[in-house]
Amino acid sequence: MKTSIRKKLLFLLILFFVISPVFAQRMTVRLASIVPENTPWGQSINRLAAEWNRITNGQVNMIVFHGGTAGDESQVMSLLKSNQLQAGVFTSMGLNSITPEIMVISYPFLIRDDKELDEVLRRVKPDLDARMRQNGFVTLTWVRSGWVKVFSKTPVTTPDDLRRLKFGTGFDDPQLVQAFRVFGYQVVPVNLTEQLFALQSNRIEALYNSPILSAGNQTFGLANNMSTVSVAPFMGGILMNEITWRRIPDRYKPALMEACRRAEKEIEDSIANLEAEAIATMKRHGLKVNELTPAQVQLWYDDHAKYENRLVGQSNPIFHREFYFRVKDILTEYRSGSAQRR
Repeated sequence: MKTSIRKKLLFLLILFFVISPVFAQRMTVRLASIVPENTPWGQSINRLAAEWNRITNGQVNMIVFHGGTAGDESQVMSLLKSNQLQAGVFTSMGLNSITPEIMVISYPFLIRDDKELDEVLRRVKPDLDARMRQNGFVTLTWVRSGWVKVFSKTPVTTPDDLRRLKFGTGFDDPQLVQAFRVFGYQVVPVNLTEQLFALQSNRIEALYNSPILSAGNQTFGLANNMSTVSVAPFMGGILMNEITWRRIPDRYKPALMEACRRAEKEIEDSIANLEAEAIATMKRHGLKVNELTPAQVQLWYDDHAKYENRLVGQSNPIFHREFYFRVKDILTEYRSGSAQRR
């Protein structure tokens, strides 16, 4: 009888150790971000880390390395693949190394405003998520990080205005560099940290930037004209390697993903407000906003449409051909419906 009681007690003790959160195996998720901590991105990621800890009762401890301290996007990607890091914040350029389809979202002058971007993302995100999974990654968030604009020393209202200027582009944006060359611009690749010096030395006379970045690095003091036409949306996202995602208990995953959705919305709202504030601040300090007429805006769209075959043609397309035409079809359908509603 005593032996039977001892066995039952031993069984209950083992069961307690197995199911109790106190004795559950803790796991650490190291997340690398290229964004400084004192930004909407950085602050929201800190809150997300705290949320994950709360939701999992401390079983998932997320540690955030802000401000590029873990390396640039290519280095972080390598560390994710080797599981030395488990998650990371990436721009379109970093995401492009996993699924090249994503760069179609940044195809110049293809997507024209927030509503069009909403519709495209609503239709293509499930497929992009699936492609990420096929390559060993889970998308925790997709984030719209504002719009890229043309900043220049002299007013730019037409494509030919820009073609007359030395146009600074990023070394990390090879597809965009190629595209702008195809468009006939005088492309001068310049590192982000060199933009201000390149403007001072007249190595470049125009560049494309988000308003937030132009305000932050003070390039608007020299390139003090901003055209109102948007070049492309600026995308970002948080990825986790699948090996780590599989280790997280399934019972927590719905709540963890819901926390990611909240962080995604929070970041997007903060960035939209910050972009508006950045433009207002730059205007107070000398930025001239060159307002384009509808006819001038249409000229940009028509001019760049002429180069479609060279960017997504059958032979060596610069952007993913199949995905480009899928996005174009979505936009054609959406614009047709919008015109009917008007």
